[in-house]
Amino acid sequence: MPQIKEIFSLLSNLADKDKELIQKAYDFAVVAHEGHERKNGEPYLNHLFATAETLAELGMGPITISAGLLHDAIEDTDAKPEDIEKEFDKEILFLVEGVTKLGHIKYHGTSRHNESLRKLFVAMSQDIRVLIIKLCDRLHNMRTLEHVPKEKQLRIATETLEIYAPIAYRLGIKKLQRELEDLSFSYVNPEDFKKVQKLSKIKRVEQEAHLDKFRKSLKKELSKDGVIDFHTDNRVKGLYSLFKKLKRKELDIEKVYDVLALRIVVPTISDCYKVLGIIHGAWRPLPGRIKDYIAFPKTNGYQSIHTTIFTGDGGIIEIQIKTDQMYRESEYGIASHVGYKWKQNNQQKKFNPDLLWVNKLIPTNKHWDDGATGNLTYKARATTDVPRWVKELVDYQKEARDDKFLDDIKSDFLDERIFVFTPKGDVIDLPKNSSVIDFAFSIHSDIGEHTAGAKVNGKFVTLQTILKNGDRVEIETKKGAKPSYKWLEHCKTTMARRHINHYIETKK
Repeated sequence: MPQIKEIFSLLSNLADKDKELIQKAYDFAVVAHEGHERKNGEPYLNHLFATAETLAELGMGPITISAGLLHDAIEDTDAKPEDIEKEFDKEILFLVEGVTKLGHIKYHGTSRHNESLRKLFVAMSQDIRVLIIKLCDRLHNMRTLEHVPKEKQLRIATETLEIYAPIAYRLGIKKLQRELEDLSFSYVNPEDFKKVQKLSKIKRVEQEAHLDKFRKSLKKELSKDGVIDFHTDNRVKGLYSLFKKLKRKELDIEKVYDVLALRIVVPTISDCYKVLGIIHGAWRPLPGRIKDYIAFPKTNGYQSIHTTIFTGDGGIIEIQIKTDQMYRESEYGIASHVGYKWKQNNQQKKFNPDLLWVNKLIPTNKHWDDGATGNLTYKARATTDVPRWVKELVDYQKEARDDKFLDDIKSDFLDERIFVFTPKGDVIDLPKNSSVIDFAFSIHSDIGEHTAGAKVNGKFVTLQTILKNGDRVEIETKKGAKPSYKWLEHCKTTMARRHINHYIETKK
């Protein structure tokens, strides 16, 4: 039987009352699931423990970890909601019921599947911790997928690859995303998985030789300029991520420079730029391979400076430069902020501004209301700082047609993203292959409906122009301009198509 001390060892600054809460949840789960087994014959408790362990690794607090241990108690045991509330409290009950309501995905029938996804997105908007518990639950299910009947393996893996892994990415939880992708990849496309696995191993061995030699030279160069407070490690590219890049590179592994990358972690942002200058002063960078994700973070909040350099001994290495805080956020994303107050004992620390919205998705005591019926309800707090994609996702699921729901969700919210800029420098996050029309409607429906022309990077372009990452877009409007059915052929986003159709139908 797994020991609760293994979870305690993953947590720092753990107060006695927090240990008591997690221990109590563990003991409750042991009794409630006594005699229950998974398909592989293991005690069901192993699954609950693994879920809670991953939550602890992400830095989640004792309340969320306890809910992870209890997340199947209502659905799979004789425990009642009132039992959970009596033994614990309303907050833990809310989290457990949130995961319970998501239920097990029913794969037989599109409408049932879509309904489960709708619930997932609503839960995400109400309390982000419910979704994080669900992601950790799914991760352990993927780790043990070999014990599931063959006919279900492909369906579960496909859904994980298309829905859960992209959600983990958009929430910035690289630790979950990478493993969810690679585990799913091995089931969804086993032949390519084996090919990529082999190519990755060969390339890693080749790059390790250059990297080890370069690391020694790097330390000398940095110390010359007084930079001694740093540490380095290797970042190995995930197999599914490598597979996607290989497809863009005509399956030529020699065109992929970041199978193995060197990560340099320094104390401050100014140190990041200083280190970049020292490296470029000593080694020649590859043109077009310098990316500043500190000035322009990725859509999921990821920050770092990436550069690729010639090592001088025939090697080419990608280098990633970031602070300790950026490194933690690159692995744990919003989870690093959800557990923040508990981890830091309420001491003030600078947040990544791109993740401040997370606090809006965690209820506090004043948001719990028994109401006249005595049933536990959640009074939603204002969500003005929540990213637009989260709000759009929740709004979209309310009115989307079942026959288009999954395709549109993947296309609009979970596919690859691009950054484009307004003339003032504001960042607009769009799906890859979006057009000028998509951009206009993403700014505001009134702007989209009266778009008459556009400039991209200062040059006039047609409205059907496909935008690229980093484009600066300026929309020109006229009172007499209006959408046409022709526009629909050049829209990537469902939102733009919906506004165009609505405008045309109401103006007939």
